[in-house]
Amino acid sequence: MTHHDRSPLSGRTALVTGGAQGLGEGMARALAAAGATVVVADLQDGPAGKVAESLGNDSSAVHLDVTDEAGWQAAVATTVERTGRLDVLVNNAGVEISSLIADVSVDDIRTMLDVNVLGTALGIKHGLRAMRPDGAAGQGGSILNISSVAATIAFPGIPIYSATKAAVDRLTRVSAMEAGKLGWGVRVNCVYPGLVPTEMGTGLAVDMASLGLFESPDAAVGAVVEQTPLGRLGTVEDMADAVVFLASDASRFITGTGLSVDGGMGM
Repeated sequence: MTHHDRSPLSGRTALVTGGAQGLGEGMARALAAAGATVVVADLQDGPAGKVAESLGNDSSAVHLDVTDEAGWQAAVATTVERTGRLDVLVNNAGVEISSLIADVSVDDIRTMLDVNVLGTALGIKHGLRAMRPDGAAGQGGSILNISSVAATIAFPGIPIYSATKAAVDRLTRVSAMEAGKLGWGVRVNCVYPGLVPTEMGTGLAVDMASLGLFESPDAAVGAVVEQTPLGRLGTVEDMADAVVFLASDASRFITGTGLSVDGGMGM
């Protein structure tokens, strides 16, 4: 493979959770554009199917609730059955429910812990089991966990979300250490996206205003841009390109790291 290869993931299979919309959809599109066959895993079967259909490369969709271990076993098995491989796993599915810590509900805490921490942990578990030498795919690979700039800064209104994204960072590093020490040939890294005006990102700005932290959603966005040295919000493509890099052999000596893709906001 040359460094100028336009299809660095040609012949490889990538499974992307939460791939039916937002950042996950963008990551699925970028991985497919880089040559991968993508399996779009999501709770929303209709949208996931539409995204998969638009990708080409024999891409397909699979139903997945990331908090359900049997669902993970089935999704990984289906991916390997359909494509014969599993080279890249992107643990992107996440949920953000805004609240001041003084007002947070137990149910909302549990929901975010379940999806963001338990869901990511199960993804790493079953990704590693499939990718390691004795696994169903057995060719090694790259696991990417989507954390957040919220893991690196204290932004108000998202205390539990921030805590779960910090947990994703630690999960990444210990998993990378284990996979490396055991010689499994699997790299595990995470990405910290900055604020991107997806449905989730836009909702977050609205929440910040309704919690009384900023005068308006625009003021909340303005505060983020002001804290960002590159002076703009992130785009889906900014995040997706970083994922393709960490999925490919261009990052072959990178494991256990967190890549901030936040315009410098969290530095």
